[in-house]
Amino acid sequence: MILYPAIDLKGGQCVRLLRGDMGKATVFNESPANQARAFEAAGFEWLHLVDLDGAIEGEAVNGDAVRAILAATSLPTQLGGGIRDMAGIERWLEAGISRVILGTVALTDPELVKSACRAFPGKIAVGIDARGGMVAVKGWTETSSMRAIELALKFEDAGVAAIVFTDIDRDGAMGGVNVDATVDLAFALSTPVIASGGVSSLDDLTRLKAEEKSGIEGVIVGRALYDGVFSAKAALSILTTPC
Repeated sequence: MILYPAIDLKGGQCVRLLRGDMGKATVFNESPANQARAFEAAGFEWLHLVDLDGAIEGEAVNGDAVRAILAATSLPTQLGGGIRDMAGIERWLEAGISRVILGTVALTDPELVKSACRAFPGKIAVGIDARGGMVAVKGWTETSSMRAIELALKFEDAGVAAIVFTDIDRDGAMGGVNVDATVDLAFALSTPVIASGGVSSLDDLTRLKAEEKSGIEGVIVGRALYDGVFSAKAALSILTTPC
């Protein structure tokens, strides 16, 4: 199981939000590139980036910070936030992003997602952010009437590399990951699922690892790493040990 350390970008800085509230951002590093180097040195094998400002604006806002990260590390990197057309997808893949995460357009323009999967096999993930089980979009500022599982099933045969599932109510709150909802989603899909939101202890990682066979490919961790709740070494040891 892959552990993805999160670098959330706001105003060119590395931050963490509380339950997706842009007004409740804590700055953890003024240099996202330095944070990326630290994660690489700690032994991580992937990076997870989110352009928070871009998710709200609908276009890249923290592009300079993303490019600085790409220049600073050799790790494969997935990026989401504000990527809503084919040109944007192509631009980031050409810049060196390994996998683009499409969120809002997965709800508003599913055909774009399917076209992107055909054009860039293995390079497209779908981000499904849920509040109370319902899909939230546009930087979590709007909640739709569609259930997360319903949206995920739309892309079962599209060639999506992974579904990144975030429980917004848990994100940044250090309240524990929503294992049950993540497992339910993974069991319903053939597409691999990446868990996100609320990881606050090594026990959360142990519980997710135990459910790996349900289809959970990885887990994104943010605040717990920044707060030093557990070490990268301990977390990686749990997720890389065979079941």
